[in-house]
Amino acid sequence: MLMASVLWGTTGTAATFAPAVGPLAIGAVAMGLGGLLQAIVAAPRIRREAPRLRVHKGVVLLGALSVGAYPLAFYSSMHLAGVAAGTVVSIGSAPPASALIERVVDGRRLTRRWSTGAAAGLSGTVLLCTAEAAGAHSASGARTTGGTVLGVGLGLVAGLTYALYSWAAHRLINRGVTSGAAMGAVFGTGGLLLMPPLLVTGAPLLASWSNAAVGTYMALVPMFTGYLLFGWGLAHVPASTATTLSLLEPAVAAVLAVLVVGERLPLLGWVGLALVVGCLAVLTVPTRATARPRATTTVANADARTDAAAPVEHAGTP
Repeated sequence: MLMASVLWGTTGTAATFAPAVGPLAIGAVAMGLGGLLQAIVAAPRIRREAPRLRVHKGVVLLGALSVGAYPLAFYSSMHLAGVAAGTVVSIGSAPPASALIERVVDGRRLTRRWSTGAAAGLSGTVLLCTAEAAGAHSASGARTTGGTVLGVGLGLVAGLTYALYSWAAHRLINRGVTSGAAMGAVFGTGGLLLMPPLLVTGAPLLASWSNAAVGTYMALVPMFTGYLLFGWGLAHVPASTATTLSLLEPAVAAVLAVLVVGERLPLLGWVGLALVVGCLAVLTVPTRATARPRATTTVANADARTDAAAPVEHAGTP
């Protein structure tokens, strides 16, 4: 998950090396071709598991629609609000959105620890966006407040759709679909949905070798490779944990935006970035190991009492 986040963090900076290519074309070529490549690689698994995928076709469609919408909103957000702010809003809003989806649909309880981490992450996002709107500049010049606000709104759309396709893929995996088939079906269908926007906006990608190189890099490295890693991770952790771990991406994107792109991030923005990283720490640092042995002992004693009271019913329990 963390390696995927590092790869994703390079996308905004990579896009700046093709300034003539619009954000819609960048998003469509990255997620569209990357998704189709995933489907091609996973084609044998998709064929074998087609009956199970058909049973859950509603989940596949929801994930695919979210995959189709996400890159268009994400790259437009970075274009309007800046690489750092666009990435932080899009990725920073995904964990709370994912947690709420799991709470409403799956009944997963939101813990105090989660609430604390989410509050820190959202506070950091607000501070970073405020810093950008107050006068942050990129290499291309100043941004208007209206454009930044629109970029933030699109970032929130990106965060929601990211949470939705992560949940959809995890749902399929929980229903017995392998991660390769789940990711191939969701991202392959989403990639098909992105082909019309690519055909309409993608001509500049063929205008120069540098533009084509950026498009190729975006499709193969952060999207194809990154989402393969993401799919493997989803087989082991809930979607809310996966989206939380991806908060490493804004940190990578912000640092690259400053060091490579030349964006200026005011002190308030760095404070916001620190809060986002703090959110990641709160939600991923393991709890004290001293609590686990007591819990294990209690469960073991309870199981022993249950065995004594009802040996027949308990005998088949794994």
